[in-house]
Amino acid sequence: MTTMAHRRGMQELRMPGVDGVLLAAVVVLAGLGIVMVASASMHLSGRDGDALRYVDRHLLALALGTGAGWLAYLTPMNWWRNWSTVLYFLGLALLLLVFVPGLGREANGALRWVAAGPLSLQTSEFMKVFVVLYMSGYLVRRQYEVASSLWGFVKPIFLLVIACSLLMLQPDFGTTAVLLMTAFGMLFLGGAPLWQFAALLSLAIGALMALVWISPYRLERVTSFLNPWEHAQDSGYQLAQALIAFGRGEWVGVGLGNGIQKQFYLPEAHTDFVMAVIGEEFGLLGTLIVIGMFCLIVWRSYAIGARAELRGDRYAAYVSYGLGLWLGMQAFINIGVNVGLLPTKGLTLPFLSYGSNSLIVCCIAVGLLLRVRYENQTAGDDKEGQWQRA
Repeated sequence: MTTMAHRRGMQELRMPGVDGVLLAAVVVLAGLGIVMVASASMHLSGRDGDALRYVDRHLLALALGTGAGWLAYLTPMNWWRNWSTVLYFLGLALLLLVFVPGLGREANGALRWVAAGPLSLQTSEFMKVFVVLYMSGYLVRRQYEVASSLWGFVKPIFLLVIACSLLMLQPDFGTTAVLLMTAFGMLFLGGAPLWQFAALLSLAIGALMALVWISPYRLERVTSFLNPWEHAQDSGYQLAQALIAFGRGEWVGVGLGNGIQKQFYLPEAHTDFVMAVIGEEFGLLGTLIVIGMFCLIVWRSYAIGARAELRGDRYAAYVSYGLGLWLGMQAFINIGVNVGLLPTKGLTLPFLSYGSNSLIVCCIAVGLLLRVRYENQTAGDDKEGQWQRA
C-alpha cells in the first residue's frame, strides 16, 4: 500500500503530458534560435539604431507561440478530430486571402502574407498543421477504403491539390513540397498499398519537375545548385556563401558573433540560412547538435504516436506521426539547402529561423504532441486504477 501511495504521489507531482526529451530538444533549439537570430541580424537592425529589433520580434513570436501551444495542449484531441475538416477549409480560405486586393502583401516577388495590423499573417504556415489534422481524420474514417481501393487513396489528394495550387500561385514551392511529402507519408503509414503510393509519388515528382522546367527562375536555381561556383556571382551566390560559411567553421567554429559571412555576404542569414551561420560560428559540432535535436523531436513524435495507437486512439497516433513527418521533413530540406544537397528554397528552419508565423505554428505542433502524450498518460492511469480496483 505504501508503494502504491508513493507512486500515485509521484504521478501527482509530475506535470501531465510532459515529455522531458521532447521539451529539452525544443528548448535547446528555441534558445539557440534566439541567440542565432541576434548574431545574424544585429548588423541589419543596427542601421536604424535599434540593434535588437529582430530579436525583440522573435521573442514576441516565441511568447505568442508559447501561448498558442498551451491552448493546443489544453484542447482535447476529440475536438481537433471533430473540427479537422472545418479547419482544413478554413486554411484554404486563408490561402485565398492573400489574393484579396488590400489584404495580400508582396515581398521578394512572392505574395504570401496577409496584412493584420502591425503583424503579417503567413497563411501557408498554418496550412501545415491543418493538413496533418485533416489527413489524420480521413485516415481514421476511411482506413479500410484507403488500404483496399484506389479511390479511397486518391480522394484526399483532390483537396490537397487545391491547397498546393493556391500555394503555387503565391508562389511557394517549398511549402508545397513539404505538404505533399507529409501527406504522402501519412497515407503510407495509413496502410495505402505500396504500388499506389509509388505511382502517386512518381506523379508528384514528375509534376514538380515540370514546374521547375517551365519556370525560368526555378530552373536557374537548379542549374546553379548543380554547380554553384560557376554561378557564384549571380544565381549561385547564396549557396556559395553558405558553403564558405561551413568551410570556415571547420570542427568547432570561429566563435559566437565572430562569423563573417553574415556581414552582408550571405543574404537571409537570420531566416532561410541560419544553419550556415551556426556552421560557421559553432562548426561541425554545433551542426551535429542541431541535427541531433531534430532527430530527438522526430523520435519522440513517433514514440508518442505509437503509444496512442497501442491504446486504440488512431487519430492521435496519426497526428503525432504527421507532425513528426512535417517537422523532420522541413528541417531536412532547410539543412539540405544550406549544405548544397538540395536546390535553394524559401523554407525556415523550425524553432531556429526568424519568422513569427513559422515559430508560432511549430509551438502549436509541440502543444499537440504534449496533448497526445497527456492523453496517453491519463488513459494508462485509468487502466491501472481499474486493475487495482479489480
